[in-house]
Amino acid sequence: MTLSTTDTAEHIYANGLRNQWHPVVPSSFVAPGAMRKVTALGEQWLLFRRSDGTLALLADRCPHRGAPLSLGKHLGDRVACWYHGVEVAPDGTVVSVPGLPGCALEGRKLVTSLPVREVAGAVLAYFGDDRHPEPAELTLPDPLDDPDIEPILCYAEWEVPWRYAMENLLDPMHGAFLHRESHTMYDGDTTAKFRIRETDRGYFFEKTDQRGVNFDWVELCRTGVDWVDLSIPYPPSAGPGGAFGIVGMVCPVDAGRTGVFFWRYRRVQGWQRDTWRFLYKTLIEERHWQVLEQDRVMLEAMPADADQHENLYQHDLGVVRLRRLLRSQAERQTTATAPEG
Repeated sequence: MTLSTTDTAEHIYANGLRNQWHPVVPSSFVAPGAMRKVTALGEQWLLFRRSDGTLALLADRCPHRGAPLSLGKHLGDRVACWYHGVEVAPDGTVVSVPGLPGCALEGRKLVTSLPVREVAGAVLAYFGDDRHPEPAELTLPDPLDDPDIEPILCYAEWEVPWRYAMENLLDPMHGAFLHRESHTMYDGDTTAKFRIRETDRGYFFEKTDQRGVNFDWVELCRTGVDWVDLSIPYPPSAGPGGAFGIVGMVCPVDAGRTGVFFWRYRRVQGWQRDTWRFLYKTLIEERHWQVLEQDRVMLEAMPADADQHENLYQHDLGVVRLRRLLRSQAERQTTATAPEG
């Protein structure tokens, strides 16, 4: 197994929670008949797409001598290690050892292979541990699982701890300041009070005195994968579809890097769907990248120990609640994977 049973809570907190699904990369990163080395949760993986389009995610380590399988050759339904030609199937089974046919390695599942799913243009994978190898139940975000909603994926990689990216999403008030020059964030009061409202899948962090103006609420959802949902009102000039929504997820690449996934969506059908996609691609998308760039610049400029030298106030309740949740999960996973006896 690649997934350790001896990781400390601090390691898990830094590199990503186990026993749940995480987005890894956009589906477009690996074409049919291709493979790509990726890093997720601080570990090296090989994303491998067979010629029929199906995906596999293998630990990037040949079971023979530990050479990276990502340097090997794609053989259609398997990958061959460049070092000695050992061939590994998508489920992690050694299917051939050309240098010594019939040796004991053949027929054994010696490479970790993670369950994967493609969702709205992204590859999701289940990262378990030795005690929880079977994938957790996955309930997809509502806007990514509704045929009447048109989601458009944007992906970027930031040089920040994954927790900072999550905390940024659970901090609606930064929109009134950091993004104030944005075409959607200019309106609304810069003074507000917030509350936490618990749900059966997470919690809302929302303004108590403003709704339907700009970034007024966010919902954290834990449904086998962690994601947030938020809504920003759009003027009629932005085309059909009513409120503009965002589903956000993050991939803990390692302790200092994060892949951020944002699906921008609106409820549109027929010709309105085509109109919305055209407007987004030709006019709105560039503005949204500008907003993401503001987030990236701010978060990457923060020191690694920024969360150790803070003076928080009422607007930070959503962040505090998130930190407690993540730390408690990391502690439980450490306890759950501790050796018995």
